[in-house]
Amino acid sequence: MNSQEETNFGRVASAIHYINTNFKTQPGLDEIAEKVNLSPFHFQRLFTDWAGVSPKKFLQYLTIAHAKKMLKDSQATLFDTAFESGLSGTGRLHDLFINIEGMTPGEYKNGGEQLHINYSFADTLFGRALIASTSKGICYIALNEDENAEFGSLKAKFPRAQYQQETDTFQQEVLQLFVQHWSQPQQLKLHLKGTDFQLKVWESLLKIPLGRLSTYGSIAGSIGLPSASRAVGTAVGANPVAFLIPCHRVIQSTGIFGQYRWGSIRKQAMIGWEAAQLENNH
Repeated sequence: MNSQEETNFGRVASAIHYINTNFKTQPGLDEIAEKVNLSPFHFQRLFTDWAGVSPKKFLQYLTIAHAKKMLKDSQATLFDTAFESGLSGTGRLHDLFINIEGMTPGEYKNGGEQLHINYSFADTLFGRALIASTSKGICYIALNEDENAEFGSLKAKFPRAQYQQETDTFQQEVLQLFVQHWSQPQQLKLHLKGTDFQLKVWESLLKIPLGRLSTYGSIAGSIGLPSASRAVGTAVGANPVAFLIPCHRVIQSTGIFGQYRWGSIRKQAMIGWEAAQLENNH
C-alpha cells in the first residue's frame, strides 16, 4: 500500500468511525466530509470507491441494524425505535425498512406472522429440493438432502409465518421447469424479500442467458456500480431461490467457478447440464 492509499484508507476508516459513533444524529455528507478534511464531492467518490456503497447508504445500513436489534430484542414501539435510531418519525423508519429489507418494520417485528407459506419437497435433476410459496409467488427454493435443516433455514427467514406442507400451482410450475427447456423463468411469479440492491442483482441474474456465464464484475457493471463486485458477490450468495434465479451462472473473472450456496459440485453440474441443453437445441 503506497502513501496515498494509506492516506485514503485512514480517511475512510475515520469516516466509518464517525458514522458509527454518530449515526443517531444522522450526519449529512457535508458534516462527515468536513471531519476527514475533504470536499463533499471528493469524499463521496473516495468513500464509494473504497466501500462499494455511498456514505448515505452505509449510514442507512447502520441505522437499520440498530432498529432491527431494538425491534427484535425488546418491546420497543415503532415510534421509540424511530426516535432511538435518529429518524424523524415512523414514516422514515417505514421507508428505510422498505428500501433496505424489502418489508415494513411491522412485518419484520412480527416475523411474517400474517404470512401463509406452502412448502413441499421434491426430487429434481440436481437433488432434493425444498420449494416454498406464498399467495403471491415462489419465495424460497433450496437444494439440500437434509430436509429438516433446510426447512429450519426457511423458518428462520419467516419465524412466525404459518406453514402448510402442500404443493400448489406455483410449485408445480417450478417442477415443470426442471424437466422442460429452461427458457422463460421470468414468467414465473416470485415473492422475494430483499434490499433494493439485492433485488437489482437478482434481476440482473435473470438476464444471463441459458448456457452462458457472467462474472461478479460484469454484474456490478450492469447495475451501474462497477466497483461493487464484493457487494454483488454477497447479494448473489444471498439468493433465496436456487436455480430459478441462476446465481450458478456467475463465476470469478479468472474463470474459476467458485463457491456455491448449495455446493460447488452441484454448481458445476448445473453449468454443464445447461451447456448440454443449449447444444442439443442447436
